[in-house]
Amino acid sequence: MTAFEVIYQAAIERHGEEALKARLPIANDDTTLCQFPDDRYLSQMSLRIFSAGLKHDMVKTKWPAFEQAFHGFDPAKVGFMTDDDLDQLLGDTRLIRHGGKLRATIHNGAAMQDIISSHGSFGAFLAEWPGTNTIGLLEDLGKRFKHLGGNSAAYFLRMVGKDTFTMSKDVERGLAHWQGLENAGKSKTSRNQMQSIFNNWASETGRPHCQLSMILALST
Repeated sequence: MTAFEVIYQAAIERHGEEALKARLPIANDDTTLCQFPDDRYLSQMSLRIFSAGLKHDMVKTKWPAFEQAFHGFDPAKVGFMTDDDLDQLLGDTRLIRHGGKLRATIHNGAAMQDIISSHGSFGAFLAEWPGTNTIGLLEDLGKRFKHLGGNSAAYFLRMVGKDTFTMSKDVERGLAHWQGLENAGKSKTSRNQMQSIFNNWASETGRPHCQLSMILALST
């Protein structure tokens, strides 16, 4: 297994040490995750979903209207929105009128409320999930919530500060280059191998997975 220091030095050679450090994400601790309000988790999840495939600045410009239309993204209120409410959303010209994603937001509000009911808060659910099983968390979120497939779940977690690596093309390229792991993330076996590699690097360096992922992505 390639020592992570070799990968880190390769990233420095490509981008410079200060520029590399400036791009490293910061993971929130469990206390901060628990203190983050449930409505902000649903808002950030929905922002990620609607931003996929669109210009992020455009989506952010429209987001105040989304906040109003979806009751401040209170999961309990969003989860009880009806088909009549959906029809009104589809007619609201302030919004991005993507029927599938609008419907998914209502579903996701109900799904998040289920987690809140069983864990006390969505932040507590994230805090309780072990950092050594990112793959399991991504799979769980993909099953519970709509439009969180692919890398969307990982990017959402990165947005709210839950420590996670991503399965971006740059990360896949880095894993192939440094570890010989081809098609990382394309099968359950390769995803488990990826998890093991990141866990080993975390033990070796003491770095969070989000930083390991970014350094790896920038190393090739």
